[in-house]
Amino acid sequence: MSLKDSIKHNPKLKKLIHWMLVPSREARPRLWVKIFVNPFVHKRGLGSRIRRRSRIDVLPFNQFVLGNNSTIEDFCTINNGVGDVLIGNESLIGMGNTIIGPITIGNHVIFAQNVVVSALNHEYRDVTIPIHEQKILTKPVIIEDECWIAANVVIVAGVIIGKHSVIAAGSVVTKSIPPYSVAVGNPARVIKKYDFNINEWVRV
Repeated sequence: MSLKDSIKHNPKLKKLIHWMLVPSREARPRLWVKIFVNPFVHKRGLGSRIRRRSRIDVLPFNQFVLGNNSTIEDFCTINNGVGDVLIGNESLIGMGNTIIGPITIGNHVIFAQNVVVSALNHEYRDVTIPIHEQKILTKPVIIEDECWIAANVVIVAGVIIGKHSVIAAGSVVTKSIPPYSVAVGNPARVIKKYDFNINEWVRV
């Protein structure tokens, strides 16, 4: 059994290791993790940039990857505590975004301002237990290559947004969007698709 498996199958050891990495009731890793562990565990591509006023809450037990020439702008929060955060090449994470893994963002993706993407939900159905003490549920989010996610969009757990799609400002995406589509609204619905037979965007 590997060290990782040993920790997973020993609740007391797991709790101790978690406390050593993250203070109780917080999501931000301890300073020693940021300085001495993360730079050697996580991958940043050539020309990638993380602006200094962003909050990068990444831990060593899940992946964080930022591809070549990709940028995370100021005032973002990136959290891989419950799942990997993988960002491709030539992608832009705009100001004030919140990204909670597990999430995969492709190449040449644009996130505008104040986008929230969370692959995490809290269980709530047992009314005898406070919600924060119930288990965490995750469903991966995938944003495929060349997408544009406009300002103030919310994308919930389990959604896949297909290649070269556009999500209009203020939309709430609760279901997957096919490739080469334009989606708008709350809940977001597809209003245009690209027709390769006539090489035009066509209203649905």
